[in-house]
Formats: sequence, C-alpha cells, structure tokens
Amino acid sequence: MGDHKDQHLRVGAAVRRRRRDLELTLAVVSERSGLSVPFLSQIENDRARPSQTSLEKVADALRTTAVELLAAADPACSVDVVRAEDPGPELAPKVRSLVRGHHQMHASEFTGDHDAGRELQYRNDQLMFVAEGAVEIEAEGRAYRLGRGDTLYLTGGVRHRWRATVPDTRLIVVAVAEHIEAVREGPRR
Repeated sequence: MGDHKDQHLRVGAAVRRRRRDLELTLAVVSERSGLSVPFLSQIENDRARPSQTSLEKVADALRTTAVELLAAADPACSVDVVRAEDPGPELAPKVRSLVRGHHQMHASEFTGDHDAGRELQYRNDQLMFVAEGAVEIEAEGRAYRLGRGDTLYLTGGVRHRWRATVPDTRLIVVAVAEHIEAVREGPRR
C-alpha cells in the first residue's frame, strides 16, 4: 500500500520536463554534462537508467540536483514509508532518498564517503545530521568537524562541500525542495 517498493522510479520524464522548462536542447545538455545525446535521449525515454554519477552530471547541466530530479520523478503520496532495506532502484548504494515524490522537502542518507571535491550549493535551507561516524564540512571559508549526533544548518545559497572522515559514516541531509521559493522577509517595522 504505502510502501511503493515495487513502483519503478521513472526519472526520464522529470529530466525531459526540466530540460524543456529551461528551453534547452539535448545537444546543449550533452555539452554541459559530457554525456552523449543518444544516452540522454535514452534516459528521457526511460530506456536507460543513469548511474548516480551520470544523474548528477545531468542535474548539474540542468542547474538542479539529482535528488530533485528523483523527487520530481515519483508521484507524491500523502503517506509513504521508505524501508531501510530498500535503497531505491535509481540511487547508488551510497545514497538513499528518504522522501519520495514531489514534496516541499527532500531528505537523503549518504553512507560512506562522498565526492569531497564537488562543491554544492542549494537554493534553500538544509540541515545536515551525522547519524553515524564523522564528517568535515567546508562552508563560508571555515571547516566544521561533526561527529555522531551533531547537526549543521546551512542557509540557502551557501556554497559548501563535505567529506566523511570515518569509514561507514551515515549523513542525513534534509532540505527545503528546490522548487519551493523560500522568501526571507526583511525586518518588521
């Protein structure tokens, strides 16, 4: 019922919608991502399932995140259970989406290391929680060391990168979804 574990996640339609919304051709996305036009076409038509690395390249080319593409790919549910043993068919074993569907927030669990050289920047606020192990996060020119149970809050737009400093680290990232326009109000008078 609410588990949806047999439901195939179709990311192709989400990629196509995003590309068309940006008024980009497959050739432009190919140039930006380094992936071939035929492969991108196969992804859009759900004839090929991209690896996590390929999906991140497509997301970068489309100025979004892999998590957002995956969230847009699955129909929203009012109640959905994501089981610990279900890593999801589209994600590498190191990343597991904790919220499926096109919602106001997304959450992911990263296990193990991460591409520490990849700088990240999200449009909206996010919270990083170390469930197990330890990480080092660089943000605004400072390095923050977090251990089990520690959290770090990042305001939208802050460029950052992170790396696991202990094997088998589990990092939970919860963020306001990219499609939400989080508006900050000025001081009240």
